[in-house]
Formats: sequence, C-alpha cells, structure tokens
Amino acid sequence: MKKVEAIIKPFKLEEVKEALAGVGVQGLTVSEVKGFGRQKGHKELYRGAEYVVEFLPKVKLEIVVTDDSLKAVVDAIVKAASTGRIGDGKIFVSPIEDAVRIRTGESGDVVLS
Repeated sequence: MKKVEAIIKPFKLEEVKEALAGVGVQGLTVSEVKGFGRQKGHKELYRGAEYVVEFLPKVKLEIVVTDDSLKAVVDAIVKAASTGRIGDGKIFVSPIEDAVRIRTGESGDVVLS
C-alpha cells in the first residue's frame, strides 16, 4: 500500500476528484492548507497599501491506494491538476505498513475497497 499526498490549487479540486473516481478511488481526505514553494507568494494591494502574501491557499489530498493502482492514481492527479503554470503543486508518495478498518477490525488491502 502507498499513501499519495497531493498539494494542488483549490480550483482544481473538482477536476481531480472526478479523475480519481474515474480510476477507481473510493475515498480520499481533503484539507485546506497554506504554503509556498518556488512561487514564493505574491503582492496584493489592499486599501492603498501593498501586502506580501507569503502563504498561498492550497488543497491537500490524502489517498491510500494499493501498489497496483498507484501509477493510475498519480497520472490522474497530474493530468487533472496541471495548468502548466508555476504553483500547480506536488505529489508525494509514501509506503504504508498496514491499514485497519475500525468497524470490523479487518486489515490490509481489503480495507481500501
């Protein structure tokens, strides 16, 4: 099993969600986060004063998938989240040792379906 964490632009969430459903993802966790990468924020004008916005709003998706479906999930996120401009986001993949369904006590890949 692998954990896929994707940091994407907020307006791309619906497209990514639909793309993930298309490759069989049955569940995901979404968090509103703030951060920056090479983009380093931007300047805004508010009531005549200039402010530097360092932390930009992003959406973080967390999905646990089987090893077999990892490539399809990552490809779906990349295709749906890409705008071709700086700040599109990142995808991180980590190994997961085990998963347990609390209701039944089942563990392993079976809890992902």
